[in-house]
Amino acid sequence: MSKSSSDLFREFRIQSISEFFRRNAAMLGYTGKIRSLTTVVHEAVTNSLDACEEAGIQPHIRVEVRELGREHYLVSVEDNGPGIPEKFISHVFGKMLAGTKAHRNIQSRGQQGLGISGAVMFAQITSGKATHVITSTGGEIVEVWVKIDVGKNEGKIVKKEKHENPSGWHGTRVELEVKGVRYIRSKQGVYWYLKLTAIANPHAHIELVEPDGRLIIFPRSSDEVPKPPVEMKPHPKGLLTDDVYRMAKVTRRTSVKRFLIGEFSRISEGKVNELVKYMAALRLIKTEKDKNVQEQLYKRLAEGEVDKVLRSFRGYTKVVREVKKLMEKPPDKITWHEAEEIVTAFRYMKFMAPPTHGLRPIGEENIKRGLSGILKPEFVTAVTRPPKVYSGGIPFQVEVGLAYGGNIGAGLDLLRYANRVPLLFDAGSCVTTLATRSIDWRRYKVDDLDRTPLVLMVNVISVHVPYTGTGKQSIANLEEIYNEIRLAIMDAARRLQTYLSGKHRKQYQAKRRKTFEKYVPEVARALSILTGEPEDVVRNYFLGFIESHFRAKEEAKENA
Repeated sequence: MSKSSSDLFREFRIQSISEFFRRNAAMLGYTGKIRSLTTVVHEAVTNSLDACEEAGIQPHIRVEVRELGREHYLVSVEDNGPGIPEKFISHVFGKMLAGTKAHRNIQSRGQQGLGISGAVMFAQITSGKATHVITSTGGEIVEVWVKIDVGKNEGKIVKKEKHENPSGWHGTRVELEVKGVRYIRSKQGVYWYLKLTAIANPHAHIELVEPDGRLIIFPRSSDEVPKPPVEMKPHPKGLLTDDVYRMAKVTRRTSVKRFLIGEFSRISEGKVNELVKYMAALRLIKTEKDKNVQEQLYKRLAEGEVDKVLRSFRGYTKVVREVKKLMEKPPDKITWHEAEEIVTAFRYMKFMAPPTHGLRPIGEENIKRGLSGILKPEFVTAVTRPPKVYSGGIPFQVEVGLAYGGNIGAGLDLLRYANRVPLLFDAGSCVTTLATRSIDWRRYKVDDLDRTPLVLMVNVISVHVPYTGTGKQSIANLEEIYNEIRLAIMDAARRLQTYLSGKHRKQYQAKRRKTFEKYVPEVARALSILTGEPEDVVRNYFLGFIESHFRAKEEAKENA
């Protein structure tokens, strides 16, 4: 029996964002017992680091994982950050896709507004318990228990208390009770995640109390707090039509011209005049009926011959005037078609690369401090590449750290990061892994990669890291990023090659020296008999000669 349309849509209802992610927690990284626990800690620690850095505070973070039962833990993360104003607590912990950075063009560890609210959701659906939050901005201490109203995608405070704060404490402590997870000291567990976090954030002091009560401290190795990230205006080459259309509807600028100059980077008054010509040329090219001629005109336009293209049409000045009128109309009156014309013209124009002042790399010295402080290698180096852009206009930067020998175990250990955040999962499809595998390490005197004690750290930073999924554990294989990672690794590997060459040379010279010294007593005895000189004098002469010979060779190498 067939159903009517009314029957088919009887069960139709709108699903909230929170309801969607409650049913699809795996999309946020909550897959597997070990990974889920690590993800909970990661989201809380990420919030703490971002909050401290934006306030210019040296982070002091304490993580405690207490076992309450079989696969049942209480996770608490406390920081010394600026604290959270009371009116924002329910939004921070209880509302999906909400935050201070999700809507801004700014580098940050978390970009989607799903992090800590996702952890609250996971705790709620596995234990049924509210998340316990204690916070203060320096005044009174606010203590609340938060749950997520799934249907409304809102945070609901189920209990609230306030306390005096005589010591002036500021910061936030979050306690989440989770079930169906496991704590194991593996390379995908909480301990390893915090160890990697400490390497990339040498300015942070991080403590971990494990379920058995063991306290592990990752002390800070740098007093330099990174400068807070700076919001960056979108670049014309990275725009979609919807970006221009949507931004035009909410801008406070009074004309399309002012809107373009004020809201986007690398657009000046002169660029707007150039844009007018390109838009007029594109309108005229569309009127050309001969497809071959049309293609030739598009090609000339791409080569920058906009003036010649315009003059090849009669009455082109009229079309230019029409486009100029468009530039003077209120931005909120712009149509989708007009926004599309603007974006299409941008693709033919040439612009300076986007500014990169908003990017905040770890820095070569801090990478070396982080690797040295945690891993204790015998050799360490770091490379920070100049900023580049991907997808035409999104700035990014790659930096690499390389540590060798010392306390490092055998085999290459790849540490992947995005905006200083360790990526522990989904390594196979990540551009960092693919670029690392493409390196011929034998060219750099690493003959057996499986036995060489080597750690490679790769950090990709951007205002929009192109993750392959909402779990944010793998970076998309984009050509520009892939090439930059390769170049950075090869630069660091050349420095390792120089170090290993010097080390091998010293070992060879030491072996030769021992060979010579081995025969000195016998030669001294024979010459003493032949010449009548005391044996000690002859022996000391040859030992002195050998010493001066090898010292001279080392000095010559160093001066070279």
